[in-house]
Parts: sequence; C-alpha cells; structure tokens
Amino acid sequence: MRRLECRAILFDLDGVLVDSAGHVEEQWRRWALSKGVSPEPFLRVCHGRRALETIQLAAPQLNAEAEIAAFVPDETPDRVALKPIEGAARLLNQLPPGSWAVATSGGRRTARARLSRAGLPIPDVLVCAEDVTHGKPSPDVYLKAAEALRMLPSECLVIEDAPAGVQAARAAGIRVVALTTTHDPHDLEADVLATTLMAVHLGRIDLGPRGAPLLELLIVDM
Repeated sequence: MRRLECRAILFDLDGVLVDSAGHVEEQWRRWALSKGVSPEPFLRVCHGRRALETIQLAAPQLNAEAEIAAFVPDETPDRVALKPIEGAARLLNQLPPGSWAVATSGGRRTARARLSRAGLPIPDVLVCAEDVTHGKPSPDVYLKAAEALRMLPSECLVIEDAPAGVQAARAAGIRVVALTTTHDPHDLEADVLATTLMAVHLGRIDLGPRGAPLLELLIVDM
C-alpha cells in the first residue's frame, strides 16, 4: 500500500470517474465510418485527448477544426447508459468541498451529461476542452484546474487512466496515480498504479496552512 498526501485531487473524467470507454470508442467508430476512413487510427489515440488532437493525429488529411465545429456528440439519455467507475461515488462524497476538480479532454456539455448520468456530483471546478488552447498531453487543463482551486501544482495529485493524461500531469509538475481501467499498465508511467478507485482510500484530513485541508490517500497499488 502506498501513502500520498496532497491538498487537492484533479480527476480525469472518462475511465477515471465514469466507465465510458466503450461509448467513446463507439462514437469515434461511427464518426470515422461516416467520413469513409478507418476507425482504427482514432481508437488508438482517442482516450485522454481532445477531439481536435485526435483528428489531427489520426486523420491529418481532414480539416480538424471544421470537423469539430460540425460534430454533435450523441449523449441522449435513451442511448447512453453510463456507470461510475468502482469507488468513484464513495471517494467524491468523502472529499471536502474545494479539494477536488475534474479536468477532461471532453467538452463541457458532454462532461456534465456523463457525470449526471453516472450519478456523480458535478464539481465547482470543471475544466474542459474549450477552456484551453492545447489539450493533453499539454499540461494546460491540469494547471488551469489547480489555479482555479487556488493550489500550487505541487500541492495537487492527478488521477488518470490514459498515457496522454499521465504525460499532461507530469508536464504540469503534478504527481499522478494511473488507473488501469483503459490501458495496459506498461503504457502508464505514473507514480502509482491502481486498478480502479476502489483501491484509493481517504485517510486523515488535517487542516493545513491557508485553511486548505491536507488529504492523506492510501492506495492499494499494483
């Protein structure tokens, strides 16, 4: 078991809080086929990245900005049945207000819909694709989330599931716990590896400087 301390936790969304990997891949598969291109290049790079960077990497012959402007995600309740990742609801409900945020490569409308349909709370700080110029593996989303919580990057901990997100956390100077919900452990160069949030437990909560809580996390690592 590993013990880590931080003042705030920055969560990725898909594969960390919401079990949506299959839904994400199905959307990309349908979209690629509608464009007459192979879905496989998109499926290899879509997790943890904004749609803009995904298209730029998988289909550089397309005008990514124009495609994004025309893209309408299918998040209608009758088509999307999403579940929280094991342990997500428990952990979020234990965290003090102002000590966590979500930083995702998805759009705000999509992020709020997925959290809601998974029965999870929507955080006060939600940093999404449209809030940054550069998506993961750029550090922008995590730096912006830390700033919004009034925390230094060194005071935070990121929980991720995708290589691009792990790289983003490291580029931001933030320690990272990687869940193996989406990718092979060998692809995740994180500080700690865990299976799901069931392996992440909140220990003590101490009052630190500036009134910010100091969180003790106990992680059953792999």
